[in-house]
Amino acid sequence: MVGETSYDVVVIGGGPVGENAADYAIRGSDRTAAIVEHELLGGECSYWACMPSKALLGPGNALGEARSLGGSRERASASNPEPSGVLEWRDTVTGRLDDSSAHRGGATHDDAGQVRWANGAGIEVIRGHGRLVGEKQVRVGDQLLTAREAVVIATGSTASVPPIPGLREALPWTSRDATNILEIPERVVVLGGGVVACEAATWLLDLGVRGLVMAIRGDRLLPRMEPFAGERVADALRARGADLRFGTTIEAVDRPDATGSGYGRLHGGPAVVRLTGDGAGELTVDEILVAAGRSPATTDVGLDALGLTAEGPLGVDDHLTVPGHPWLYSVGDVNGRNALTHMGKYQARVAGDVIAARAEGRELDDIRYVAGSDHAAVPQVVFTRPEISSVGLTREQAADAGIDVRVAEGEISVAGSYLLGPDYSGYASVVVDATRDVLLGATFVGPQTGELVHSATVAIVGEVPLARLWHAVPSYPTVSEVWLRLLDQLR
Repeated sequence: MVGETSYDVVVIGGGPVGENAADYAIRGSDRTAAIVEHELLGGECSYWACMPSKALLGPGNALGEARSLGGSRERASASNPEPSGVLEWRDTVTGRLDDSSAHRGGATHDDAGQVRWANGAGIEVIRGHGRLVGEKQVRVGDQLLTAREAVVIATGSTASVPPIPGLREALPWTSRDATNILEIPERVVVLGGGVVACEAATWLLDLGVRGLVMAIRGDRLLPRMEPFAGERVADALRARGADLRFGTTIEAVDRPDATGSGYGRLHGGPAVVRLTGDGAGELTVDEILVAAGRSPATTDVGLDALGLTAEGPLGVDDHLTVPGHPWLYSVGDVNGRNALTHMGKYQARVAGDVIAARAEGRELDDIRYVAGSDHAAVPQVVFTRPEISSVGLTREQAADAGIDVRVAEGEISVAGSYLLGPDYSGYASVVVDATRDVLLGATFVGPQTGELVHSATVAIVGEVPLARLWHAVPSYPTVSEVWLRLLDQLR
């Protein structure tokens, strides 16, 4: 017999997006919430994406910065960080110092800290796979959960593996393997040229991979960013020995002894990979990393019970509500609007506020209840070397939208950048709406430029006129002085 429990809010998916939705929906009230999670509370970002990837990149970044200055350079003579130390730091960041479920892909729970947070926020954690079975009803095993106010789908996304002959059978690595790396392959082919591919290539080289080939279908890295960003990352990867093959993809793979040995371990013996296109050829590699995009995780959450398509993103309006189902919300990767953790958390905060307002009978006429920033004010940092940060529209995107623009750009060469090292190399660009005289987009490339993007985000979201922005004075001597150089061009 199925047990039934009622909550005000039921969230399917316990990553940071689901956690935020539940928290904001009940915070400061007597409402109740439950999060249903079939893996680890904290989700992809905590164990398999943002946190471990940045931990793997950190030591190499720190070593590179140390080698930039006299005094520290003499103490940092090694060209690469020490691999076991890098992996230990990764495990420290994810709270997983043993060969546990994050590495094996099992169901062992090792997320006690996340559970304590949820319980402290008044959120109950329910283990298992949640599926919609009717309006405001979620089945988890033999338990039926009924939501009085809302159900939130926050199931994220999964790595896509293209239907290439022999590729799936070869059990290639995806991002989960790369971030939870335990065995370091000597030869790797990376399929893809986006953020995951570029960041993973960076830390694989740090860890000592000697033969790294990137098969990139397009003609540049990071195609959604300004061209100079991908060009500088490509130059840096080549300088470290990576073989970048543009206009190239995998035609077929042969790996007769593939075996599911767990995340981060070699999945069998060497694989023969045939490449087609401009960089055609045959490679023998120890591992294949597929970084060819992600798909919304909508196929097994019971959408068909509501007459909704169980494939592709679960689309929403700007209240994050699924059209035709005012009690159903979709936040994060699963709605297809933007696949970035911080934007998913932003959507979750908006959705939580909307749920709370509706529960309390308040009108939704305040801007806080409208998710608009994930349309044209999305910030992102790519933690490659050089680092890239961007927000808003590129020049090409603005032109495609029919906007008349002005562009200011140039090398980052200010006192603050020189103090980071006499060989500092960086580049910056801003895109301005020529009619309204407000910022539309900005891109920065170079060490520590990730700290520049929030100021640009504020200017875009606030639609700050350039005449007013001129009075936002950057501190001396910092890299943010580049703002003066850019604004000078636009006066």
